[in-house]
Amino acid sequence: MNNLLYSSFRIHLSSFLLMFVDSHAHIDGPEYDADRDEVVARARAAGVVAILNVGTGDPHSGSLERALEIAERYEGVYAAAGVHPHDARLFDERAAERLQQIMRSSPRVLAWGEIGLDYHYDNSPREAQREVFAWQLRLARAAQLPVIIHSREADEDTAAILRAEWSGAKLGGIMHCFGGSWALAEAALELGLLISFAGNVTFKNAEALRAIARRIPLDWLLVETDCPFLTPVPFRGRRNEPARVVETARVVADLYDLDLAEFGRSTSANFARLFKLQL
Repeated sequence: MNNLLYSSFRIHLSSFLLMFVDSHAHIDGPEYDADRDEVVARARAAGVVAILNVGTGDPHSGSLERALEIAERYEGVYAAAGVHPHDARLFDERAAERLQQIMRSSPRVLAWGEIGLDYHYDNSPREAQREVFAWQLRLARAAQLPVIIHSREADEDTAAILRAEWSGAKLGGIMHCFGGSWALAEAALELGLLISFAGNVTFKNAEALRAIARRIPLDWLLVETDCPFLTPVPFRGRRNEPARVVETARVVADLYDLDLAEFGRSTSANFARLFKLQL
């Protein structure tokens, strides 16, 4: 086979080997009520083999259960549930019981989260955020579930609470939509958390974030959309959706000088290893 024909064969073959995971999405939201079937179909056509749909919102509103309902409706869609730091002020014993029931209700539920700290918006008092974060880490540990961590402008407190509550858990998890310091990334890796990058890593002004991404070992990397938010370049300004995780993967793969297909398979394998799945 001559070189040109061989190269053409490899390109053609790689198109059938594209495999990606959107490790953090919110397709249960109202933004998708009109075309959710089409959104999932486009993701599959793009090579997205799994989507982790993360339930957030008022824990007493039914929003957490809705995340699981969506996961059970579509092949390759899984669920996580937890009380986001924005809603920490709403967390109580009844919310804890509700979450524990969700975790026991279906094998489609893979993780507890997203949980953590958000000092950018401060939608809940910081003291409440820290208390509820630690409380949910203890609940996740008792349930033997990995965790999905949200941290914004709270690196030191996030690392301190994780070290206090998650050291020795050996359950792993995901530091989602990473946008923190290298010190936070190191703390997460020490505790067995994978680091997931979203569309913000593709933004023009994100060189510092890309520099951190380059330092993460490939075996500890994931990509996500956090849709409907953080739409990657070149689709900024439009609603995000799981198919566009490919654009984030493309940018991070270039940081590693890896073929897109190879990078997609590697990050998909990382996700499967964490959650003990066959993809």
